[in-house]
Amino acid sequence: MSERAVVTAGTGGIGLETAKGLARHGFAVTVVGRDAERGESATEEIAAVATGAAPRFVAADLASLDQVRALAGYLAAEGPLKVLVNNVGGMFTSRQRTVDGIEASFAVNHLSPYLLTELLLDRLRAGAPSRIVNVTSAAIKAAKRTFDTAEPPGGYYAFHWYGRAKLANLAYTLHLAERLRGTGATVFAADPGGAATSMTDGTMASPEIVSPPLRLLWPLVSRIFTRATAGPASVAASPSVFAATDASLDGRTGVLIGPEARPVAVFRGADDPRTIEKVLELSRRLAPLDGCGRHS
Repeated sequence: MSERAVVTAGTGGIGLETAKGLARHGFAVTVVGRDAERGESATEEIAAVATGAAPRFVAADLASLDQVRALAGYLAAEGPLKVLVNNVGGMFTSRQRTVDGIEASFAVNHLSPYLLTELLLDRLRAGAPSRIVNVTSAAIKAAKRTFDTAEPPGGYYAFHWYGRAKLANLAYTLHLAERLRGTGATVFAADPGGAATSMTDGTMASPEIVSPPLRLLWPLVSRIFTRATAGPASVAASPSVFAATDASLDGRTGVLIGPEARPVAVFRGADDPRTIEKVLELSRRLAPLDGCGRHS
């Protein structure tokens, strides 16, 4: 019987290529997405390369915390889990709020994977040795490191807010790695680098997504993220597949896998204990595991 792996936002782009990579390694892959038609197409692609059990699609809108909880309940009921790849992410050109009233960048890029992971920890421990992979981004380098609320002070700039949410998730990733040390469940971050995906096409063309001081440099900064110069999604998925499967990582945890699919130094600031403490406090308040909390 094939071991189970879950990939969120797995119906296209980096997520689909990650799912295909895991299927080649013999995993029974479940991909999560919003659109059933895309899900059907994705499972057909994955099945064509799978060496284990047939892939499946599960529909969920991961911008909704209630749907994340429902997804976790569904996946947990199926038994032990070997690999969880939190690939979901999004950059929004204008300020948006989710159905929960939370700023969308923070909700999708951090709270969703945080909550899903926390709710599946028992299943991941049961599947040990198991791996959790959180997809991160070098956009962290442009992020404000304040986490009193979901929204940082100042104006809305998509690239900075996206990077801040990814910073929160990387800080959580490093915390979780230490928390689970010795349990058999290990935790990794994966940086795909620049990738040719619909997200980069849809947001990276405009310098309006960064604050005014950065706009003069934007042509240089944005080059690595745009379809014209970035690598294909299959290459960008290689860090996630490496983090989820490579034997050289056995016994290791809390490692960042860079765009060339090898361990690299963690982005500065993500391992700051004060940042981690603030991120955890905010995450627990906005996305309580029991579903009873308040938003800000």
